[in-house]
Amino acid sequence: MHISFLLHNGYAIGGTVRTTYNLARCLAEHHDVEVVSVFRTRERPVFDPGPGVKLRHLVDTRGVRSPESLGTEHTLPARVFPAADGKYPMYSALTDRLIGEHLGSTEADVVIGTRPGLNIHLARQTRRGPVRVGQEHLTLALHSRRLKLVLRRAYPQLDALTTVTEADAADYRRLLRLPGVRIDAVPNSVPEPGVTPADGNSKWVVAAGRLAPAKRYDLLVRAFAKVVAERPDWRLRIYGGGRERPGLRALIDELGLYNHVFLMGP
Repeated sequence: MHISFLLHNGYAIGGTVRTTYNLARCLAEHHDVEVVSVFRTRERPVFDPGPGVKLRHLVDTRGVRSPESLGTEHTLPARVFPAADGKYPMYSALTDRLIGEHLGSTEADVVIGTRPGLNIHLARQTRRGPVRVGQEHLTLALHSRRLKLVLRRAYPQLDALTTVTEADAADYRRLLRLPGVRIDAVPNSVPEPGVTPADGNSKWVVAAGRLAPAKRYDLLVRAFAKVVAERPDWRLRIYGGGRERPGLRALIDELGLYNHVFLMGP
């Protein structure tokens, strides 16, 4: 089959980029796979898409200092990409048109969106024929009421929707009510590691990711306070940067975990 992923920025660092490339790399062992990145922000992608995976882009923003540099069309607001999606400020009439042209002419057998706004494009602009699969890498509970209403109207035009947990799949079935749309949990794929598993003797826990509300590091820190109460010789290292750092630092101090929980930076 010809399988085509639609990704926000395949040249950046991020969990969605990583897991998309993991899946694309595996599928490319048996199928014709491409990743279409809406934006290109650097010469080479940070992560290797893998052998056999074709990577191309729709909008090249390398060296662009202002939206006007990409033409008047990029200064006009997007009307297909939903304003309730957090990436909306980056999208425009230009991206609406280019994504629409891509989806309207694709020869893929399966097209896969990787965030709510792009799933909306899939639902509304894909030509007749390809199977339309929307992926959800966050959780329904994290979406605003405004975005949920948009998804409820558009998602019935998808063939399938995947979430990363069974609990979230159940939420989509119960709250969005999408007749005819197959909803399944497909956990993020992880390649076989090249190192042996930890045996627990080091007594360190490590977490990594951007310090953002969606990652719920506050929950991790509070949970680790319970760990320390019973296992005071264990430690936690959190790697990553972001706007939640000051709040996490204050929480660590508040819970008296300054000798047990360490913010390591990006």
